[in-house]
Amino acid sequence: MNAKPVVVVAMSGGVDSSVAAALLVQQGYPVIGMMLRLWSEPGAEDSNRCCTPDSMAMARRVASRLDIPFYAVDAKDVFRDMVVQSFIDGHAQGFTPNPCLVCNRTIRWDFLLKRALSVGADYLATGHYARVVRNSAGQYEVRRSADAHKDQTYVLHVLEQEQLKHALFPLGELTKPQVRELAQQLGLSAANRPDSQDLCFLGAGDYRAFLQRQAPSLSIPGPITNRQGEILGEHNGLAFYTIGQRKGIGVAATHPYYVLEKDRTRNTLIIGTVDELGKDELTAAGVNWISGNPPSVPFQAEVKIRYKAHEASGVVTPLPENKVHIKFTEKLRDITPGQAAVFYQDEVCLGGGIIQP
Repeated sequence: MNAKPVVVVAMSGGVDSSVAAALLVQQGYPVIGMMLRLWSEPGAEDSNRCCTPDSMAMARRVASRLDIPFYAVDAKDVFRDMVVQSFIDGHAQGFTPNPCLVCNRTIRWDFLLKRALSVGADYLATGHYARVVRNSAGQYEVRRSADAHKDQTYVLHVLEQEQLKHALFPLGELTKPQVRELAQQLGLSAANRPDSQDLCFLGAGDYRAFLQRQAPSLSIPGPITNRQGEILGEHNGLAFYTIGQRKGIGVAATHPYYVLEKDRTRNTLIIGTVDELGKDELTAAGVNWISGNPPSVPFQAEVKIRYKAHEASGVVTPLPENKVHIKFTEKLRDITPGQAAVFYQDEVCLGGGIIQP
């Protein structure tokens, strides 16, 4: 009788989830592979990068190679309702949303975790580059991965203790080159599969074109002005611009202009020079504290304001209504409403929240 608990691995056909499954099999776990079928636009059902027919076939081949059961799970409706709609709604509200955060919170670590537990599994494993560790106080911590370049704790700051109790990240101690080398050694067909960089439900398309198709009401033109209110041009809809953007603004000038602010009240895009760009503070809302215990006093932390951003030093001050204020030691150019501000102390991810306008 196998004494190890059952693990469901969230498979995508990519090298990371494939190696995660292989490592767990090697370690003696009973493993079940599950892959989500996600929503795509009508007429482009095969374009979602996370579940193309090729990706599904690749995941099946890997599961067959590992001799584990494999199931495709229909998540089209819940993905459309939770992830895609929040993406559209966020843009309508003047944000630049990160749908990967919503997907991790509502699809992978809610919908799929519940499915895993319902079939008798004790754990859900993913190919994320992160570590989950139980500390001396008995709490689960999310810690940076061994590969600083691939670390994905930014998108995992949404996890809570109950979810972490069932989470496994087999790649947390590995680097990406090591993972690819293992895939080669194990003869996995996903060994040389390239990483996906774009939002899965956009396929190879542009988010602006997607919004124009799915939410044409967002294409409301309005003035482009500088900080002084001088009209410099006309925008095509505030949803099609993001803070810090330089290219594609459509204003001719002898020096570069950058998007400084989106004023929804006046439907106005405010632009300026690089010297005007950036702030040294922000407010974040909907904060998740991974420990489950919000701090009561300000504390020093390293903060990431985008997935690929470098950490910036700042003081995080807890506020009522699950918010925080962060004061940085220097100006940051790309503080963007809708992205997450995620807090770290050393290698531990403490949590994070959504940057507010």
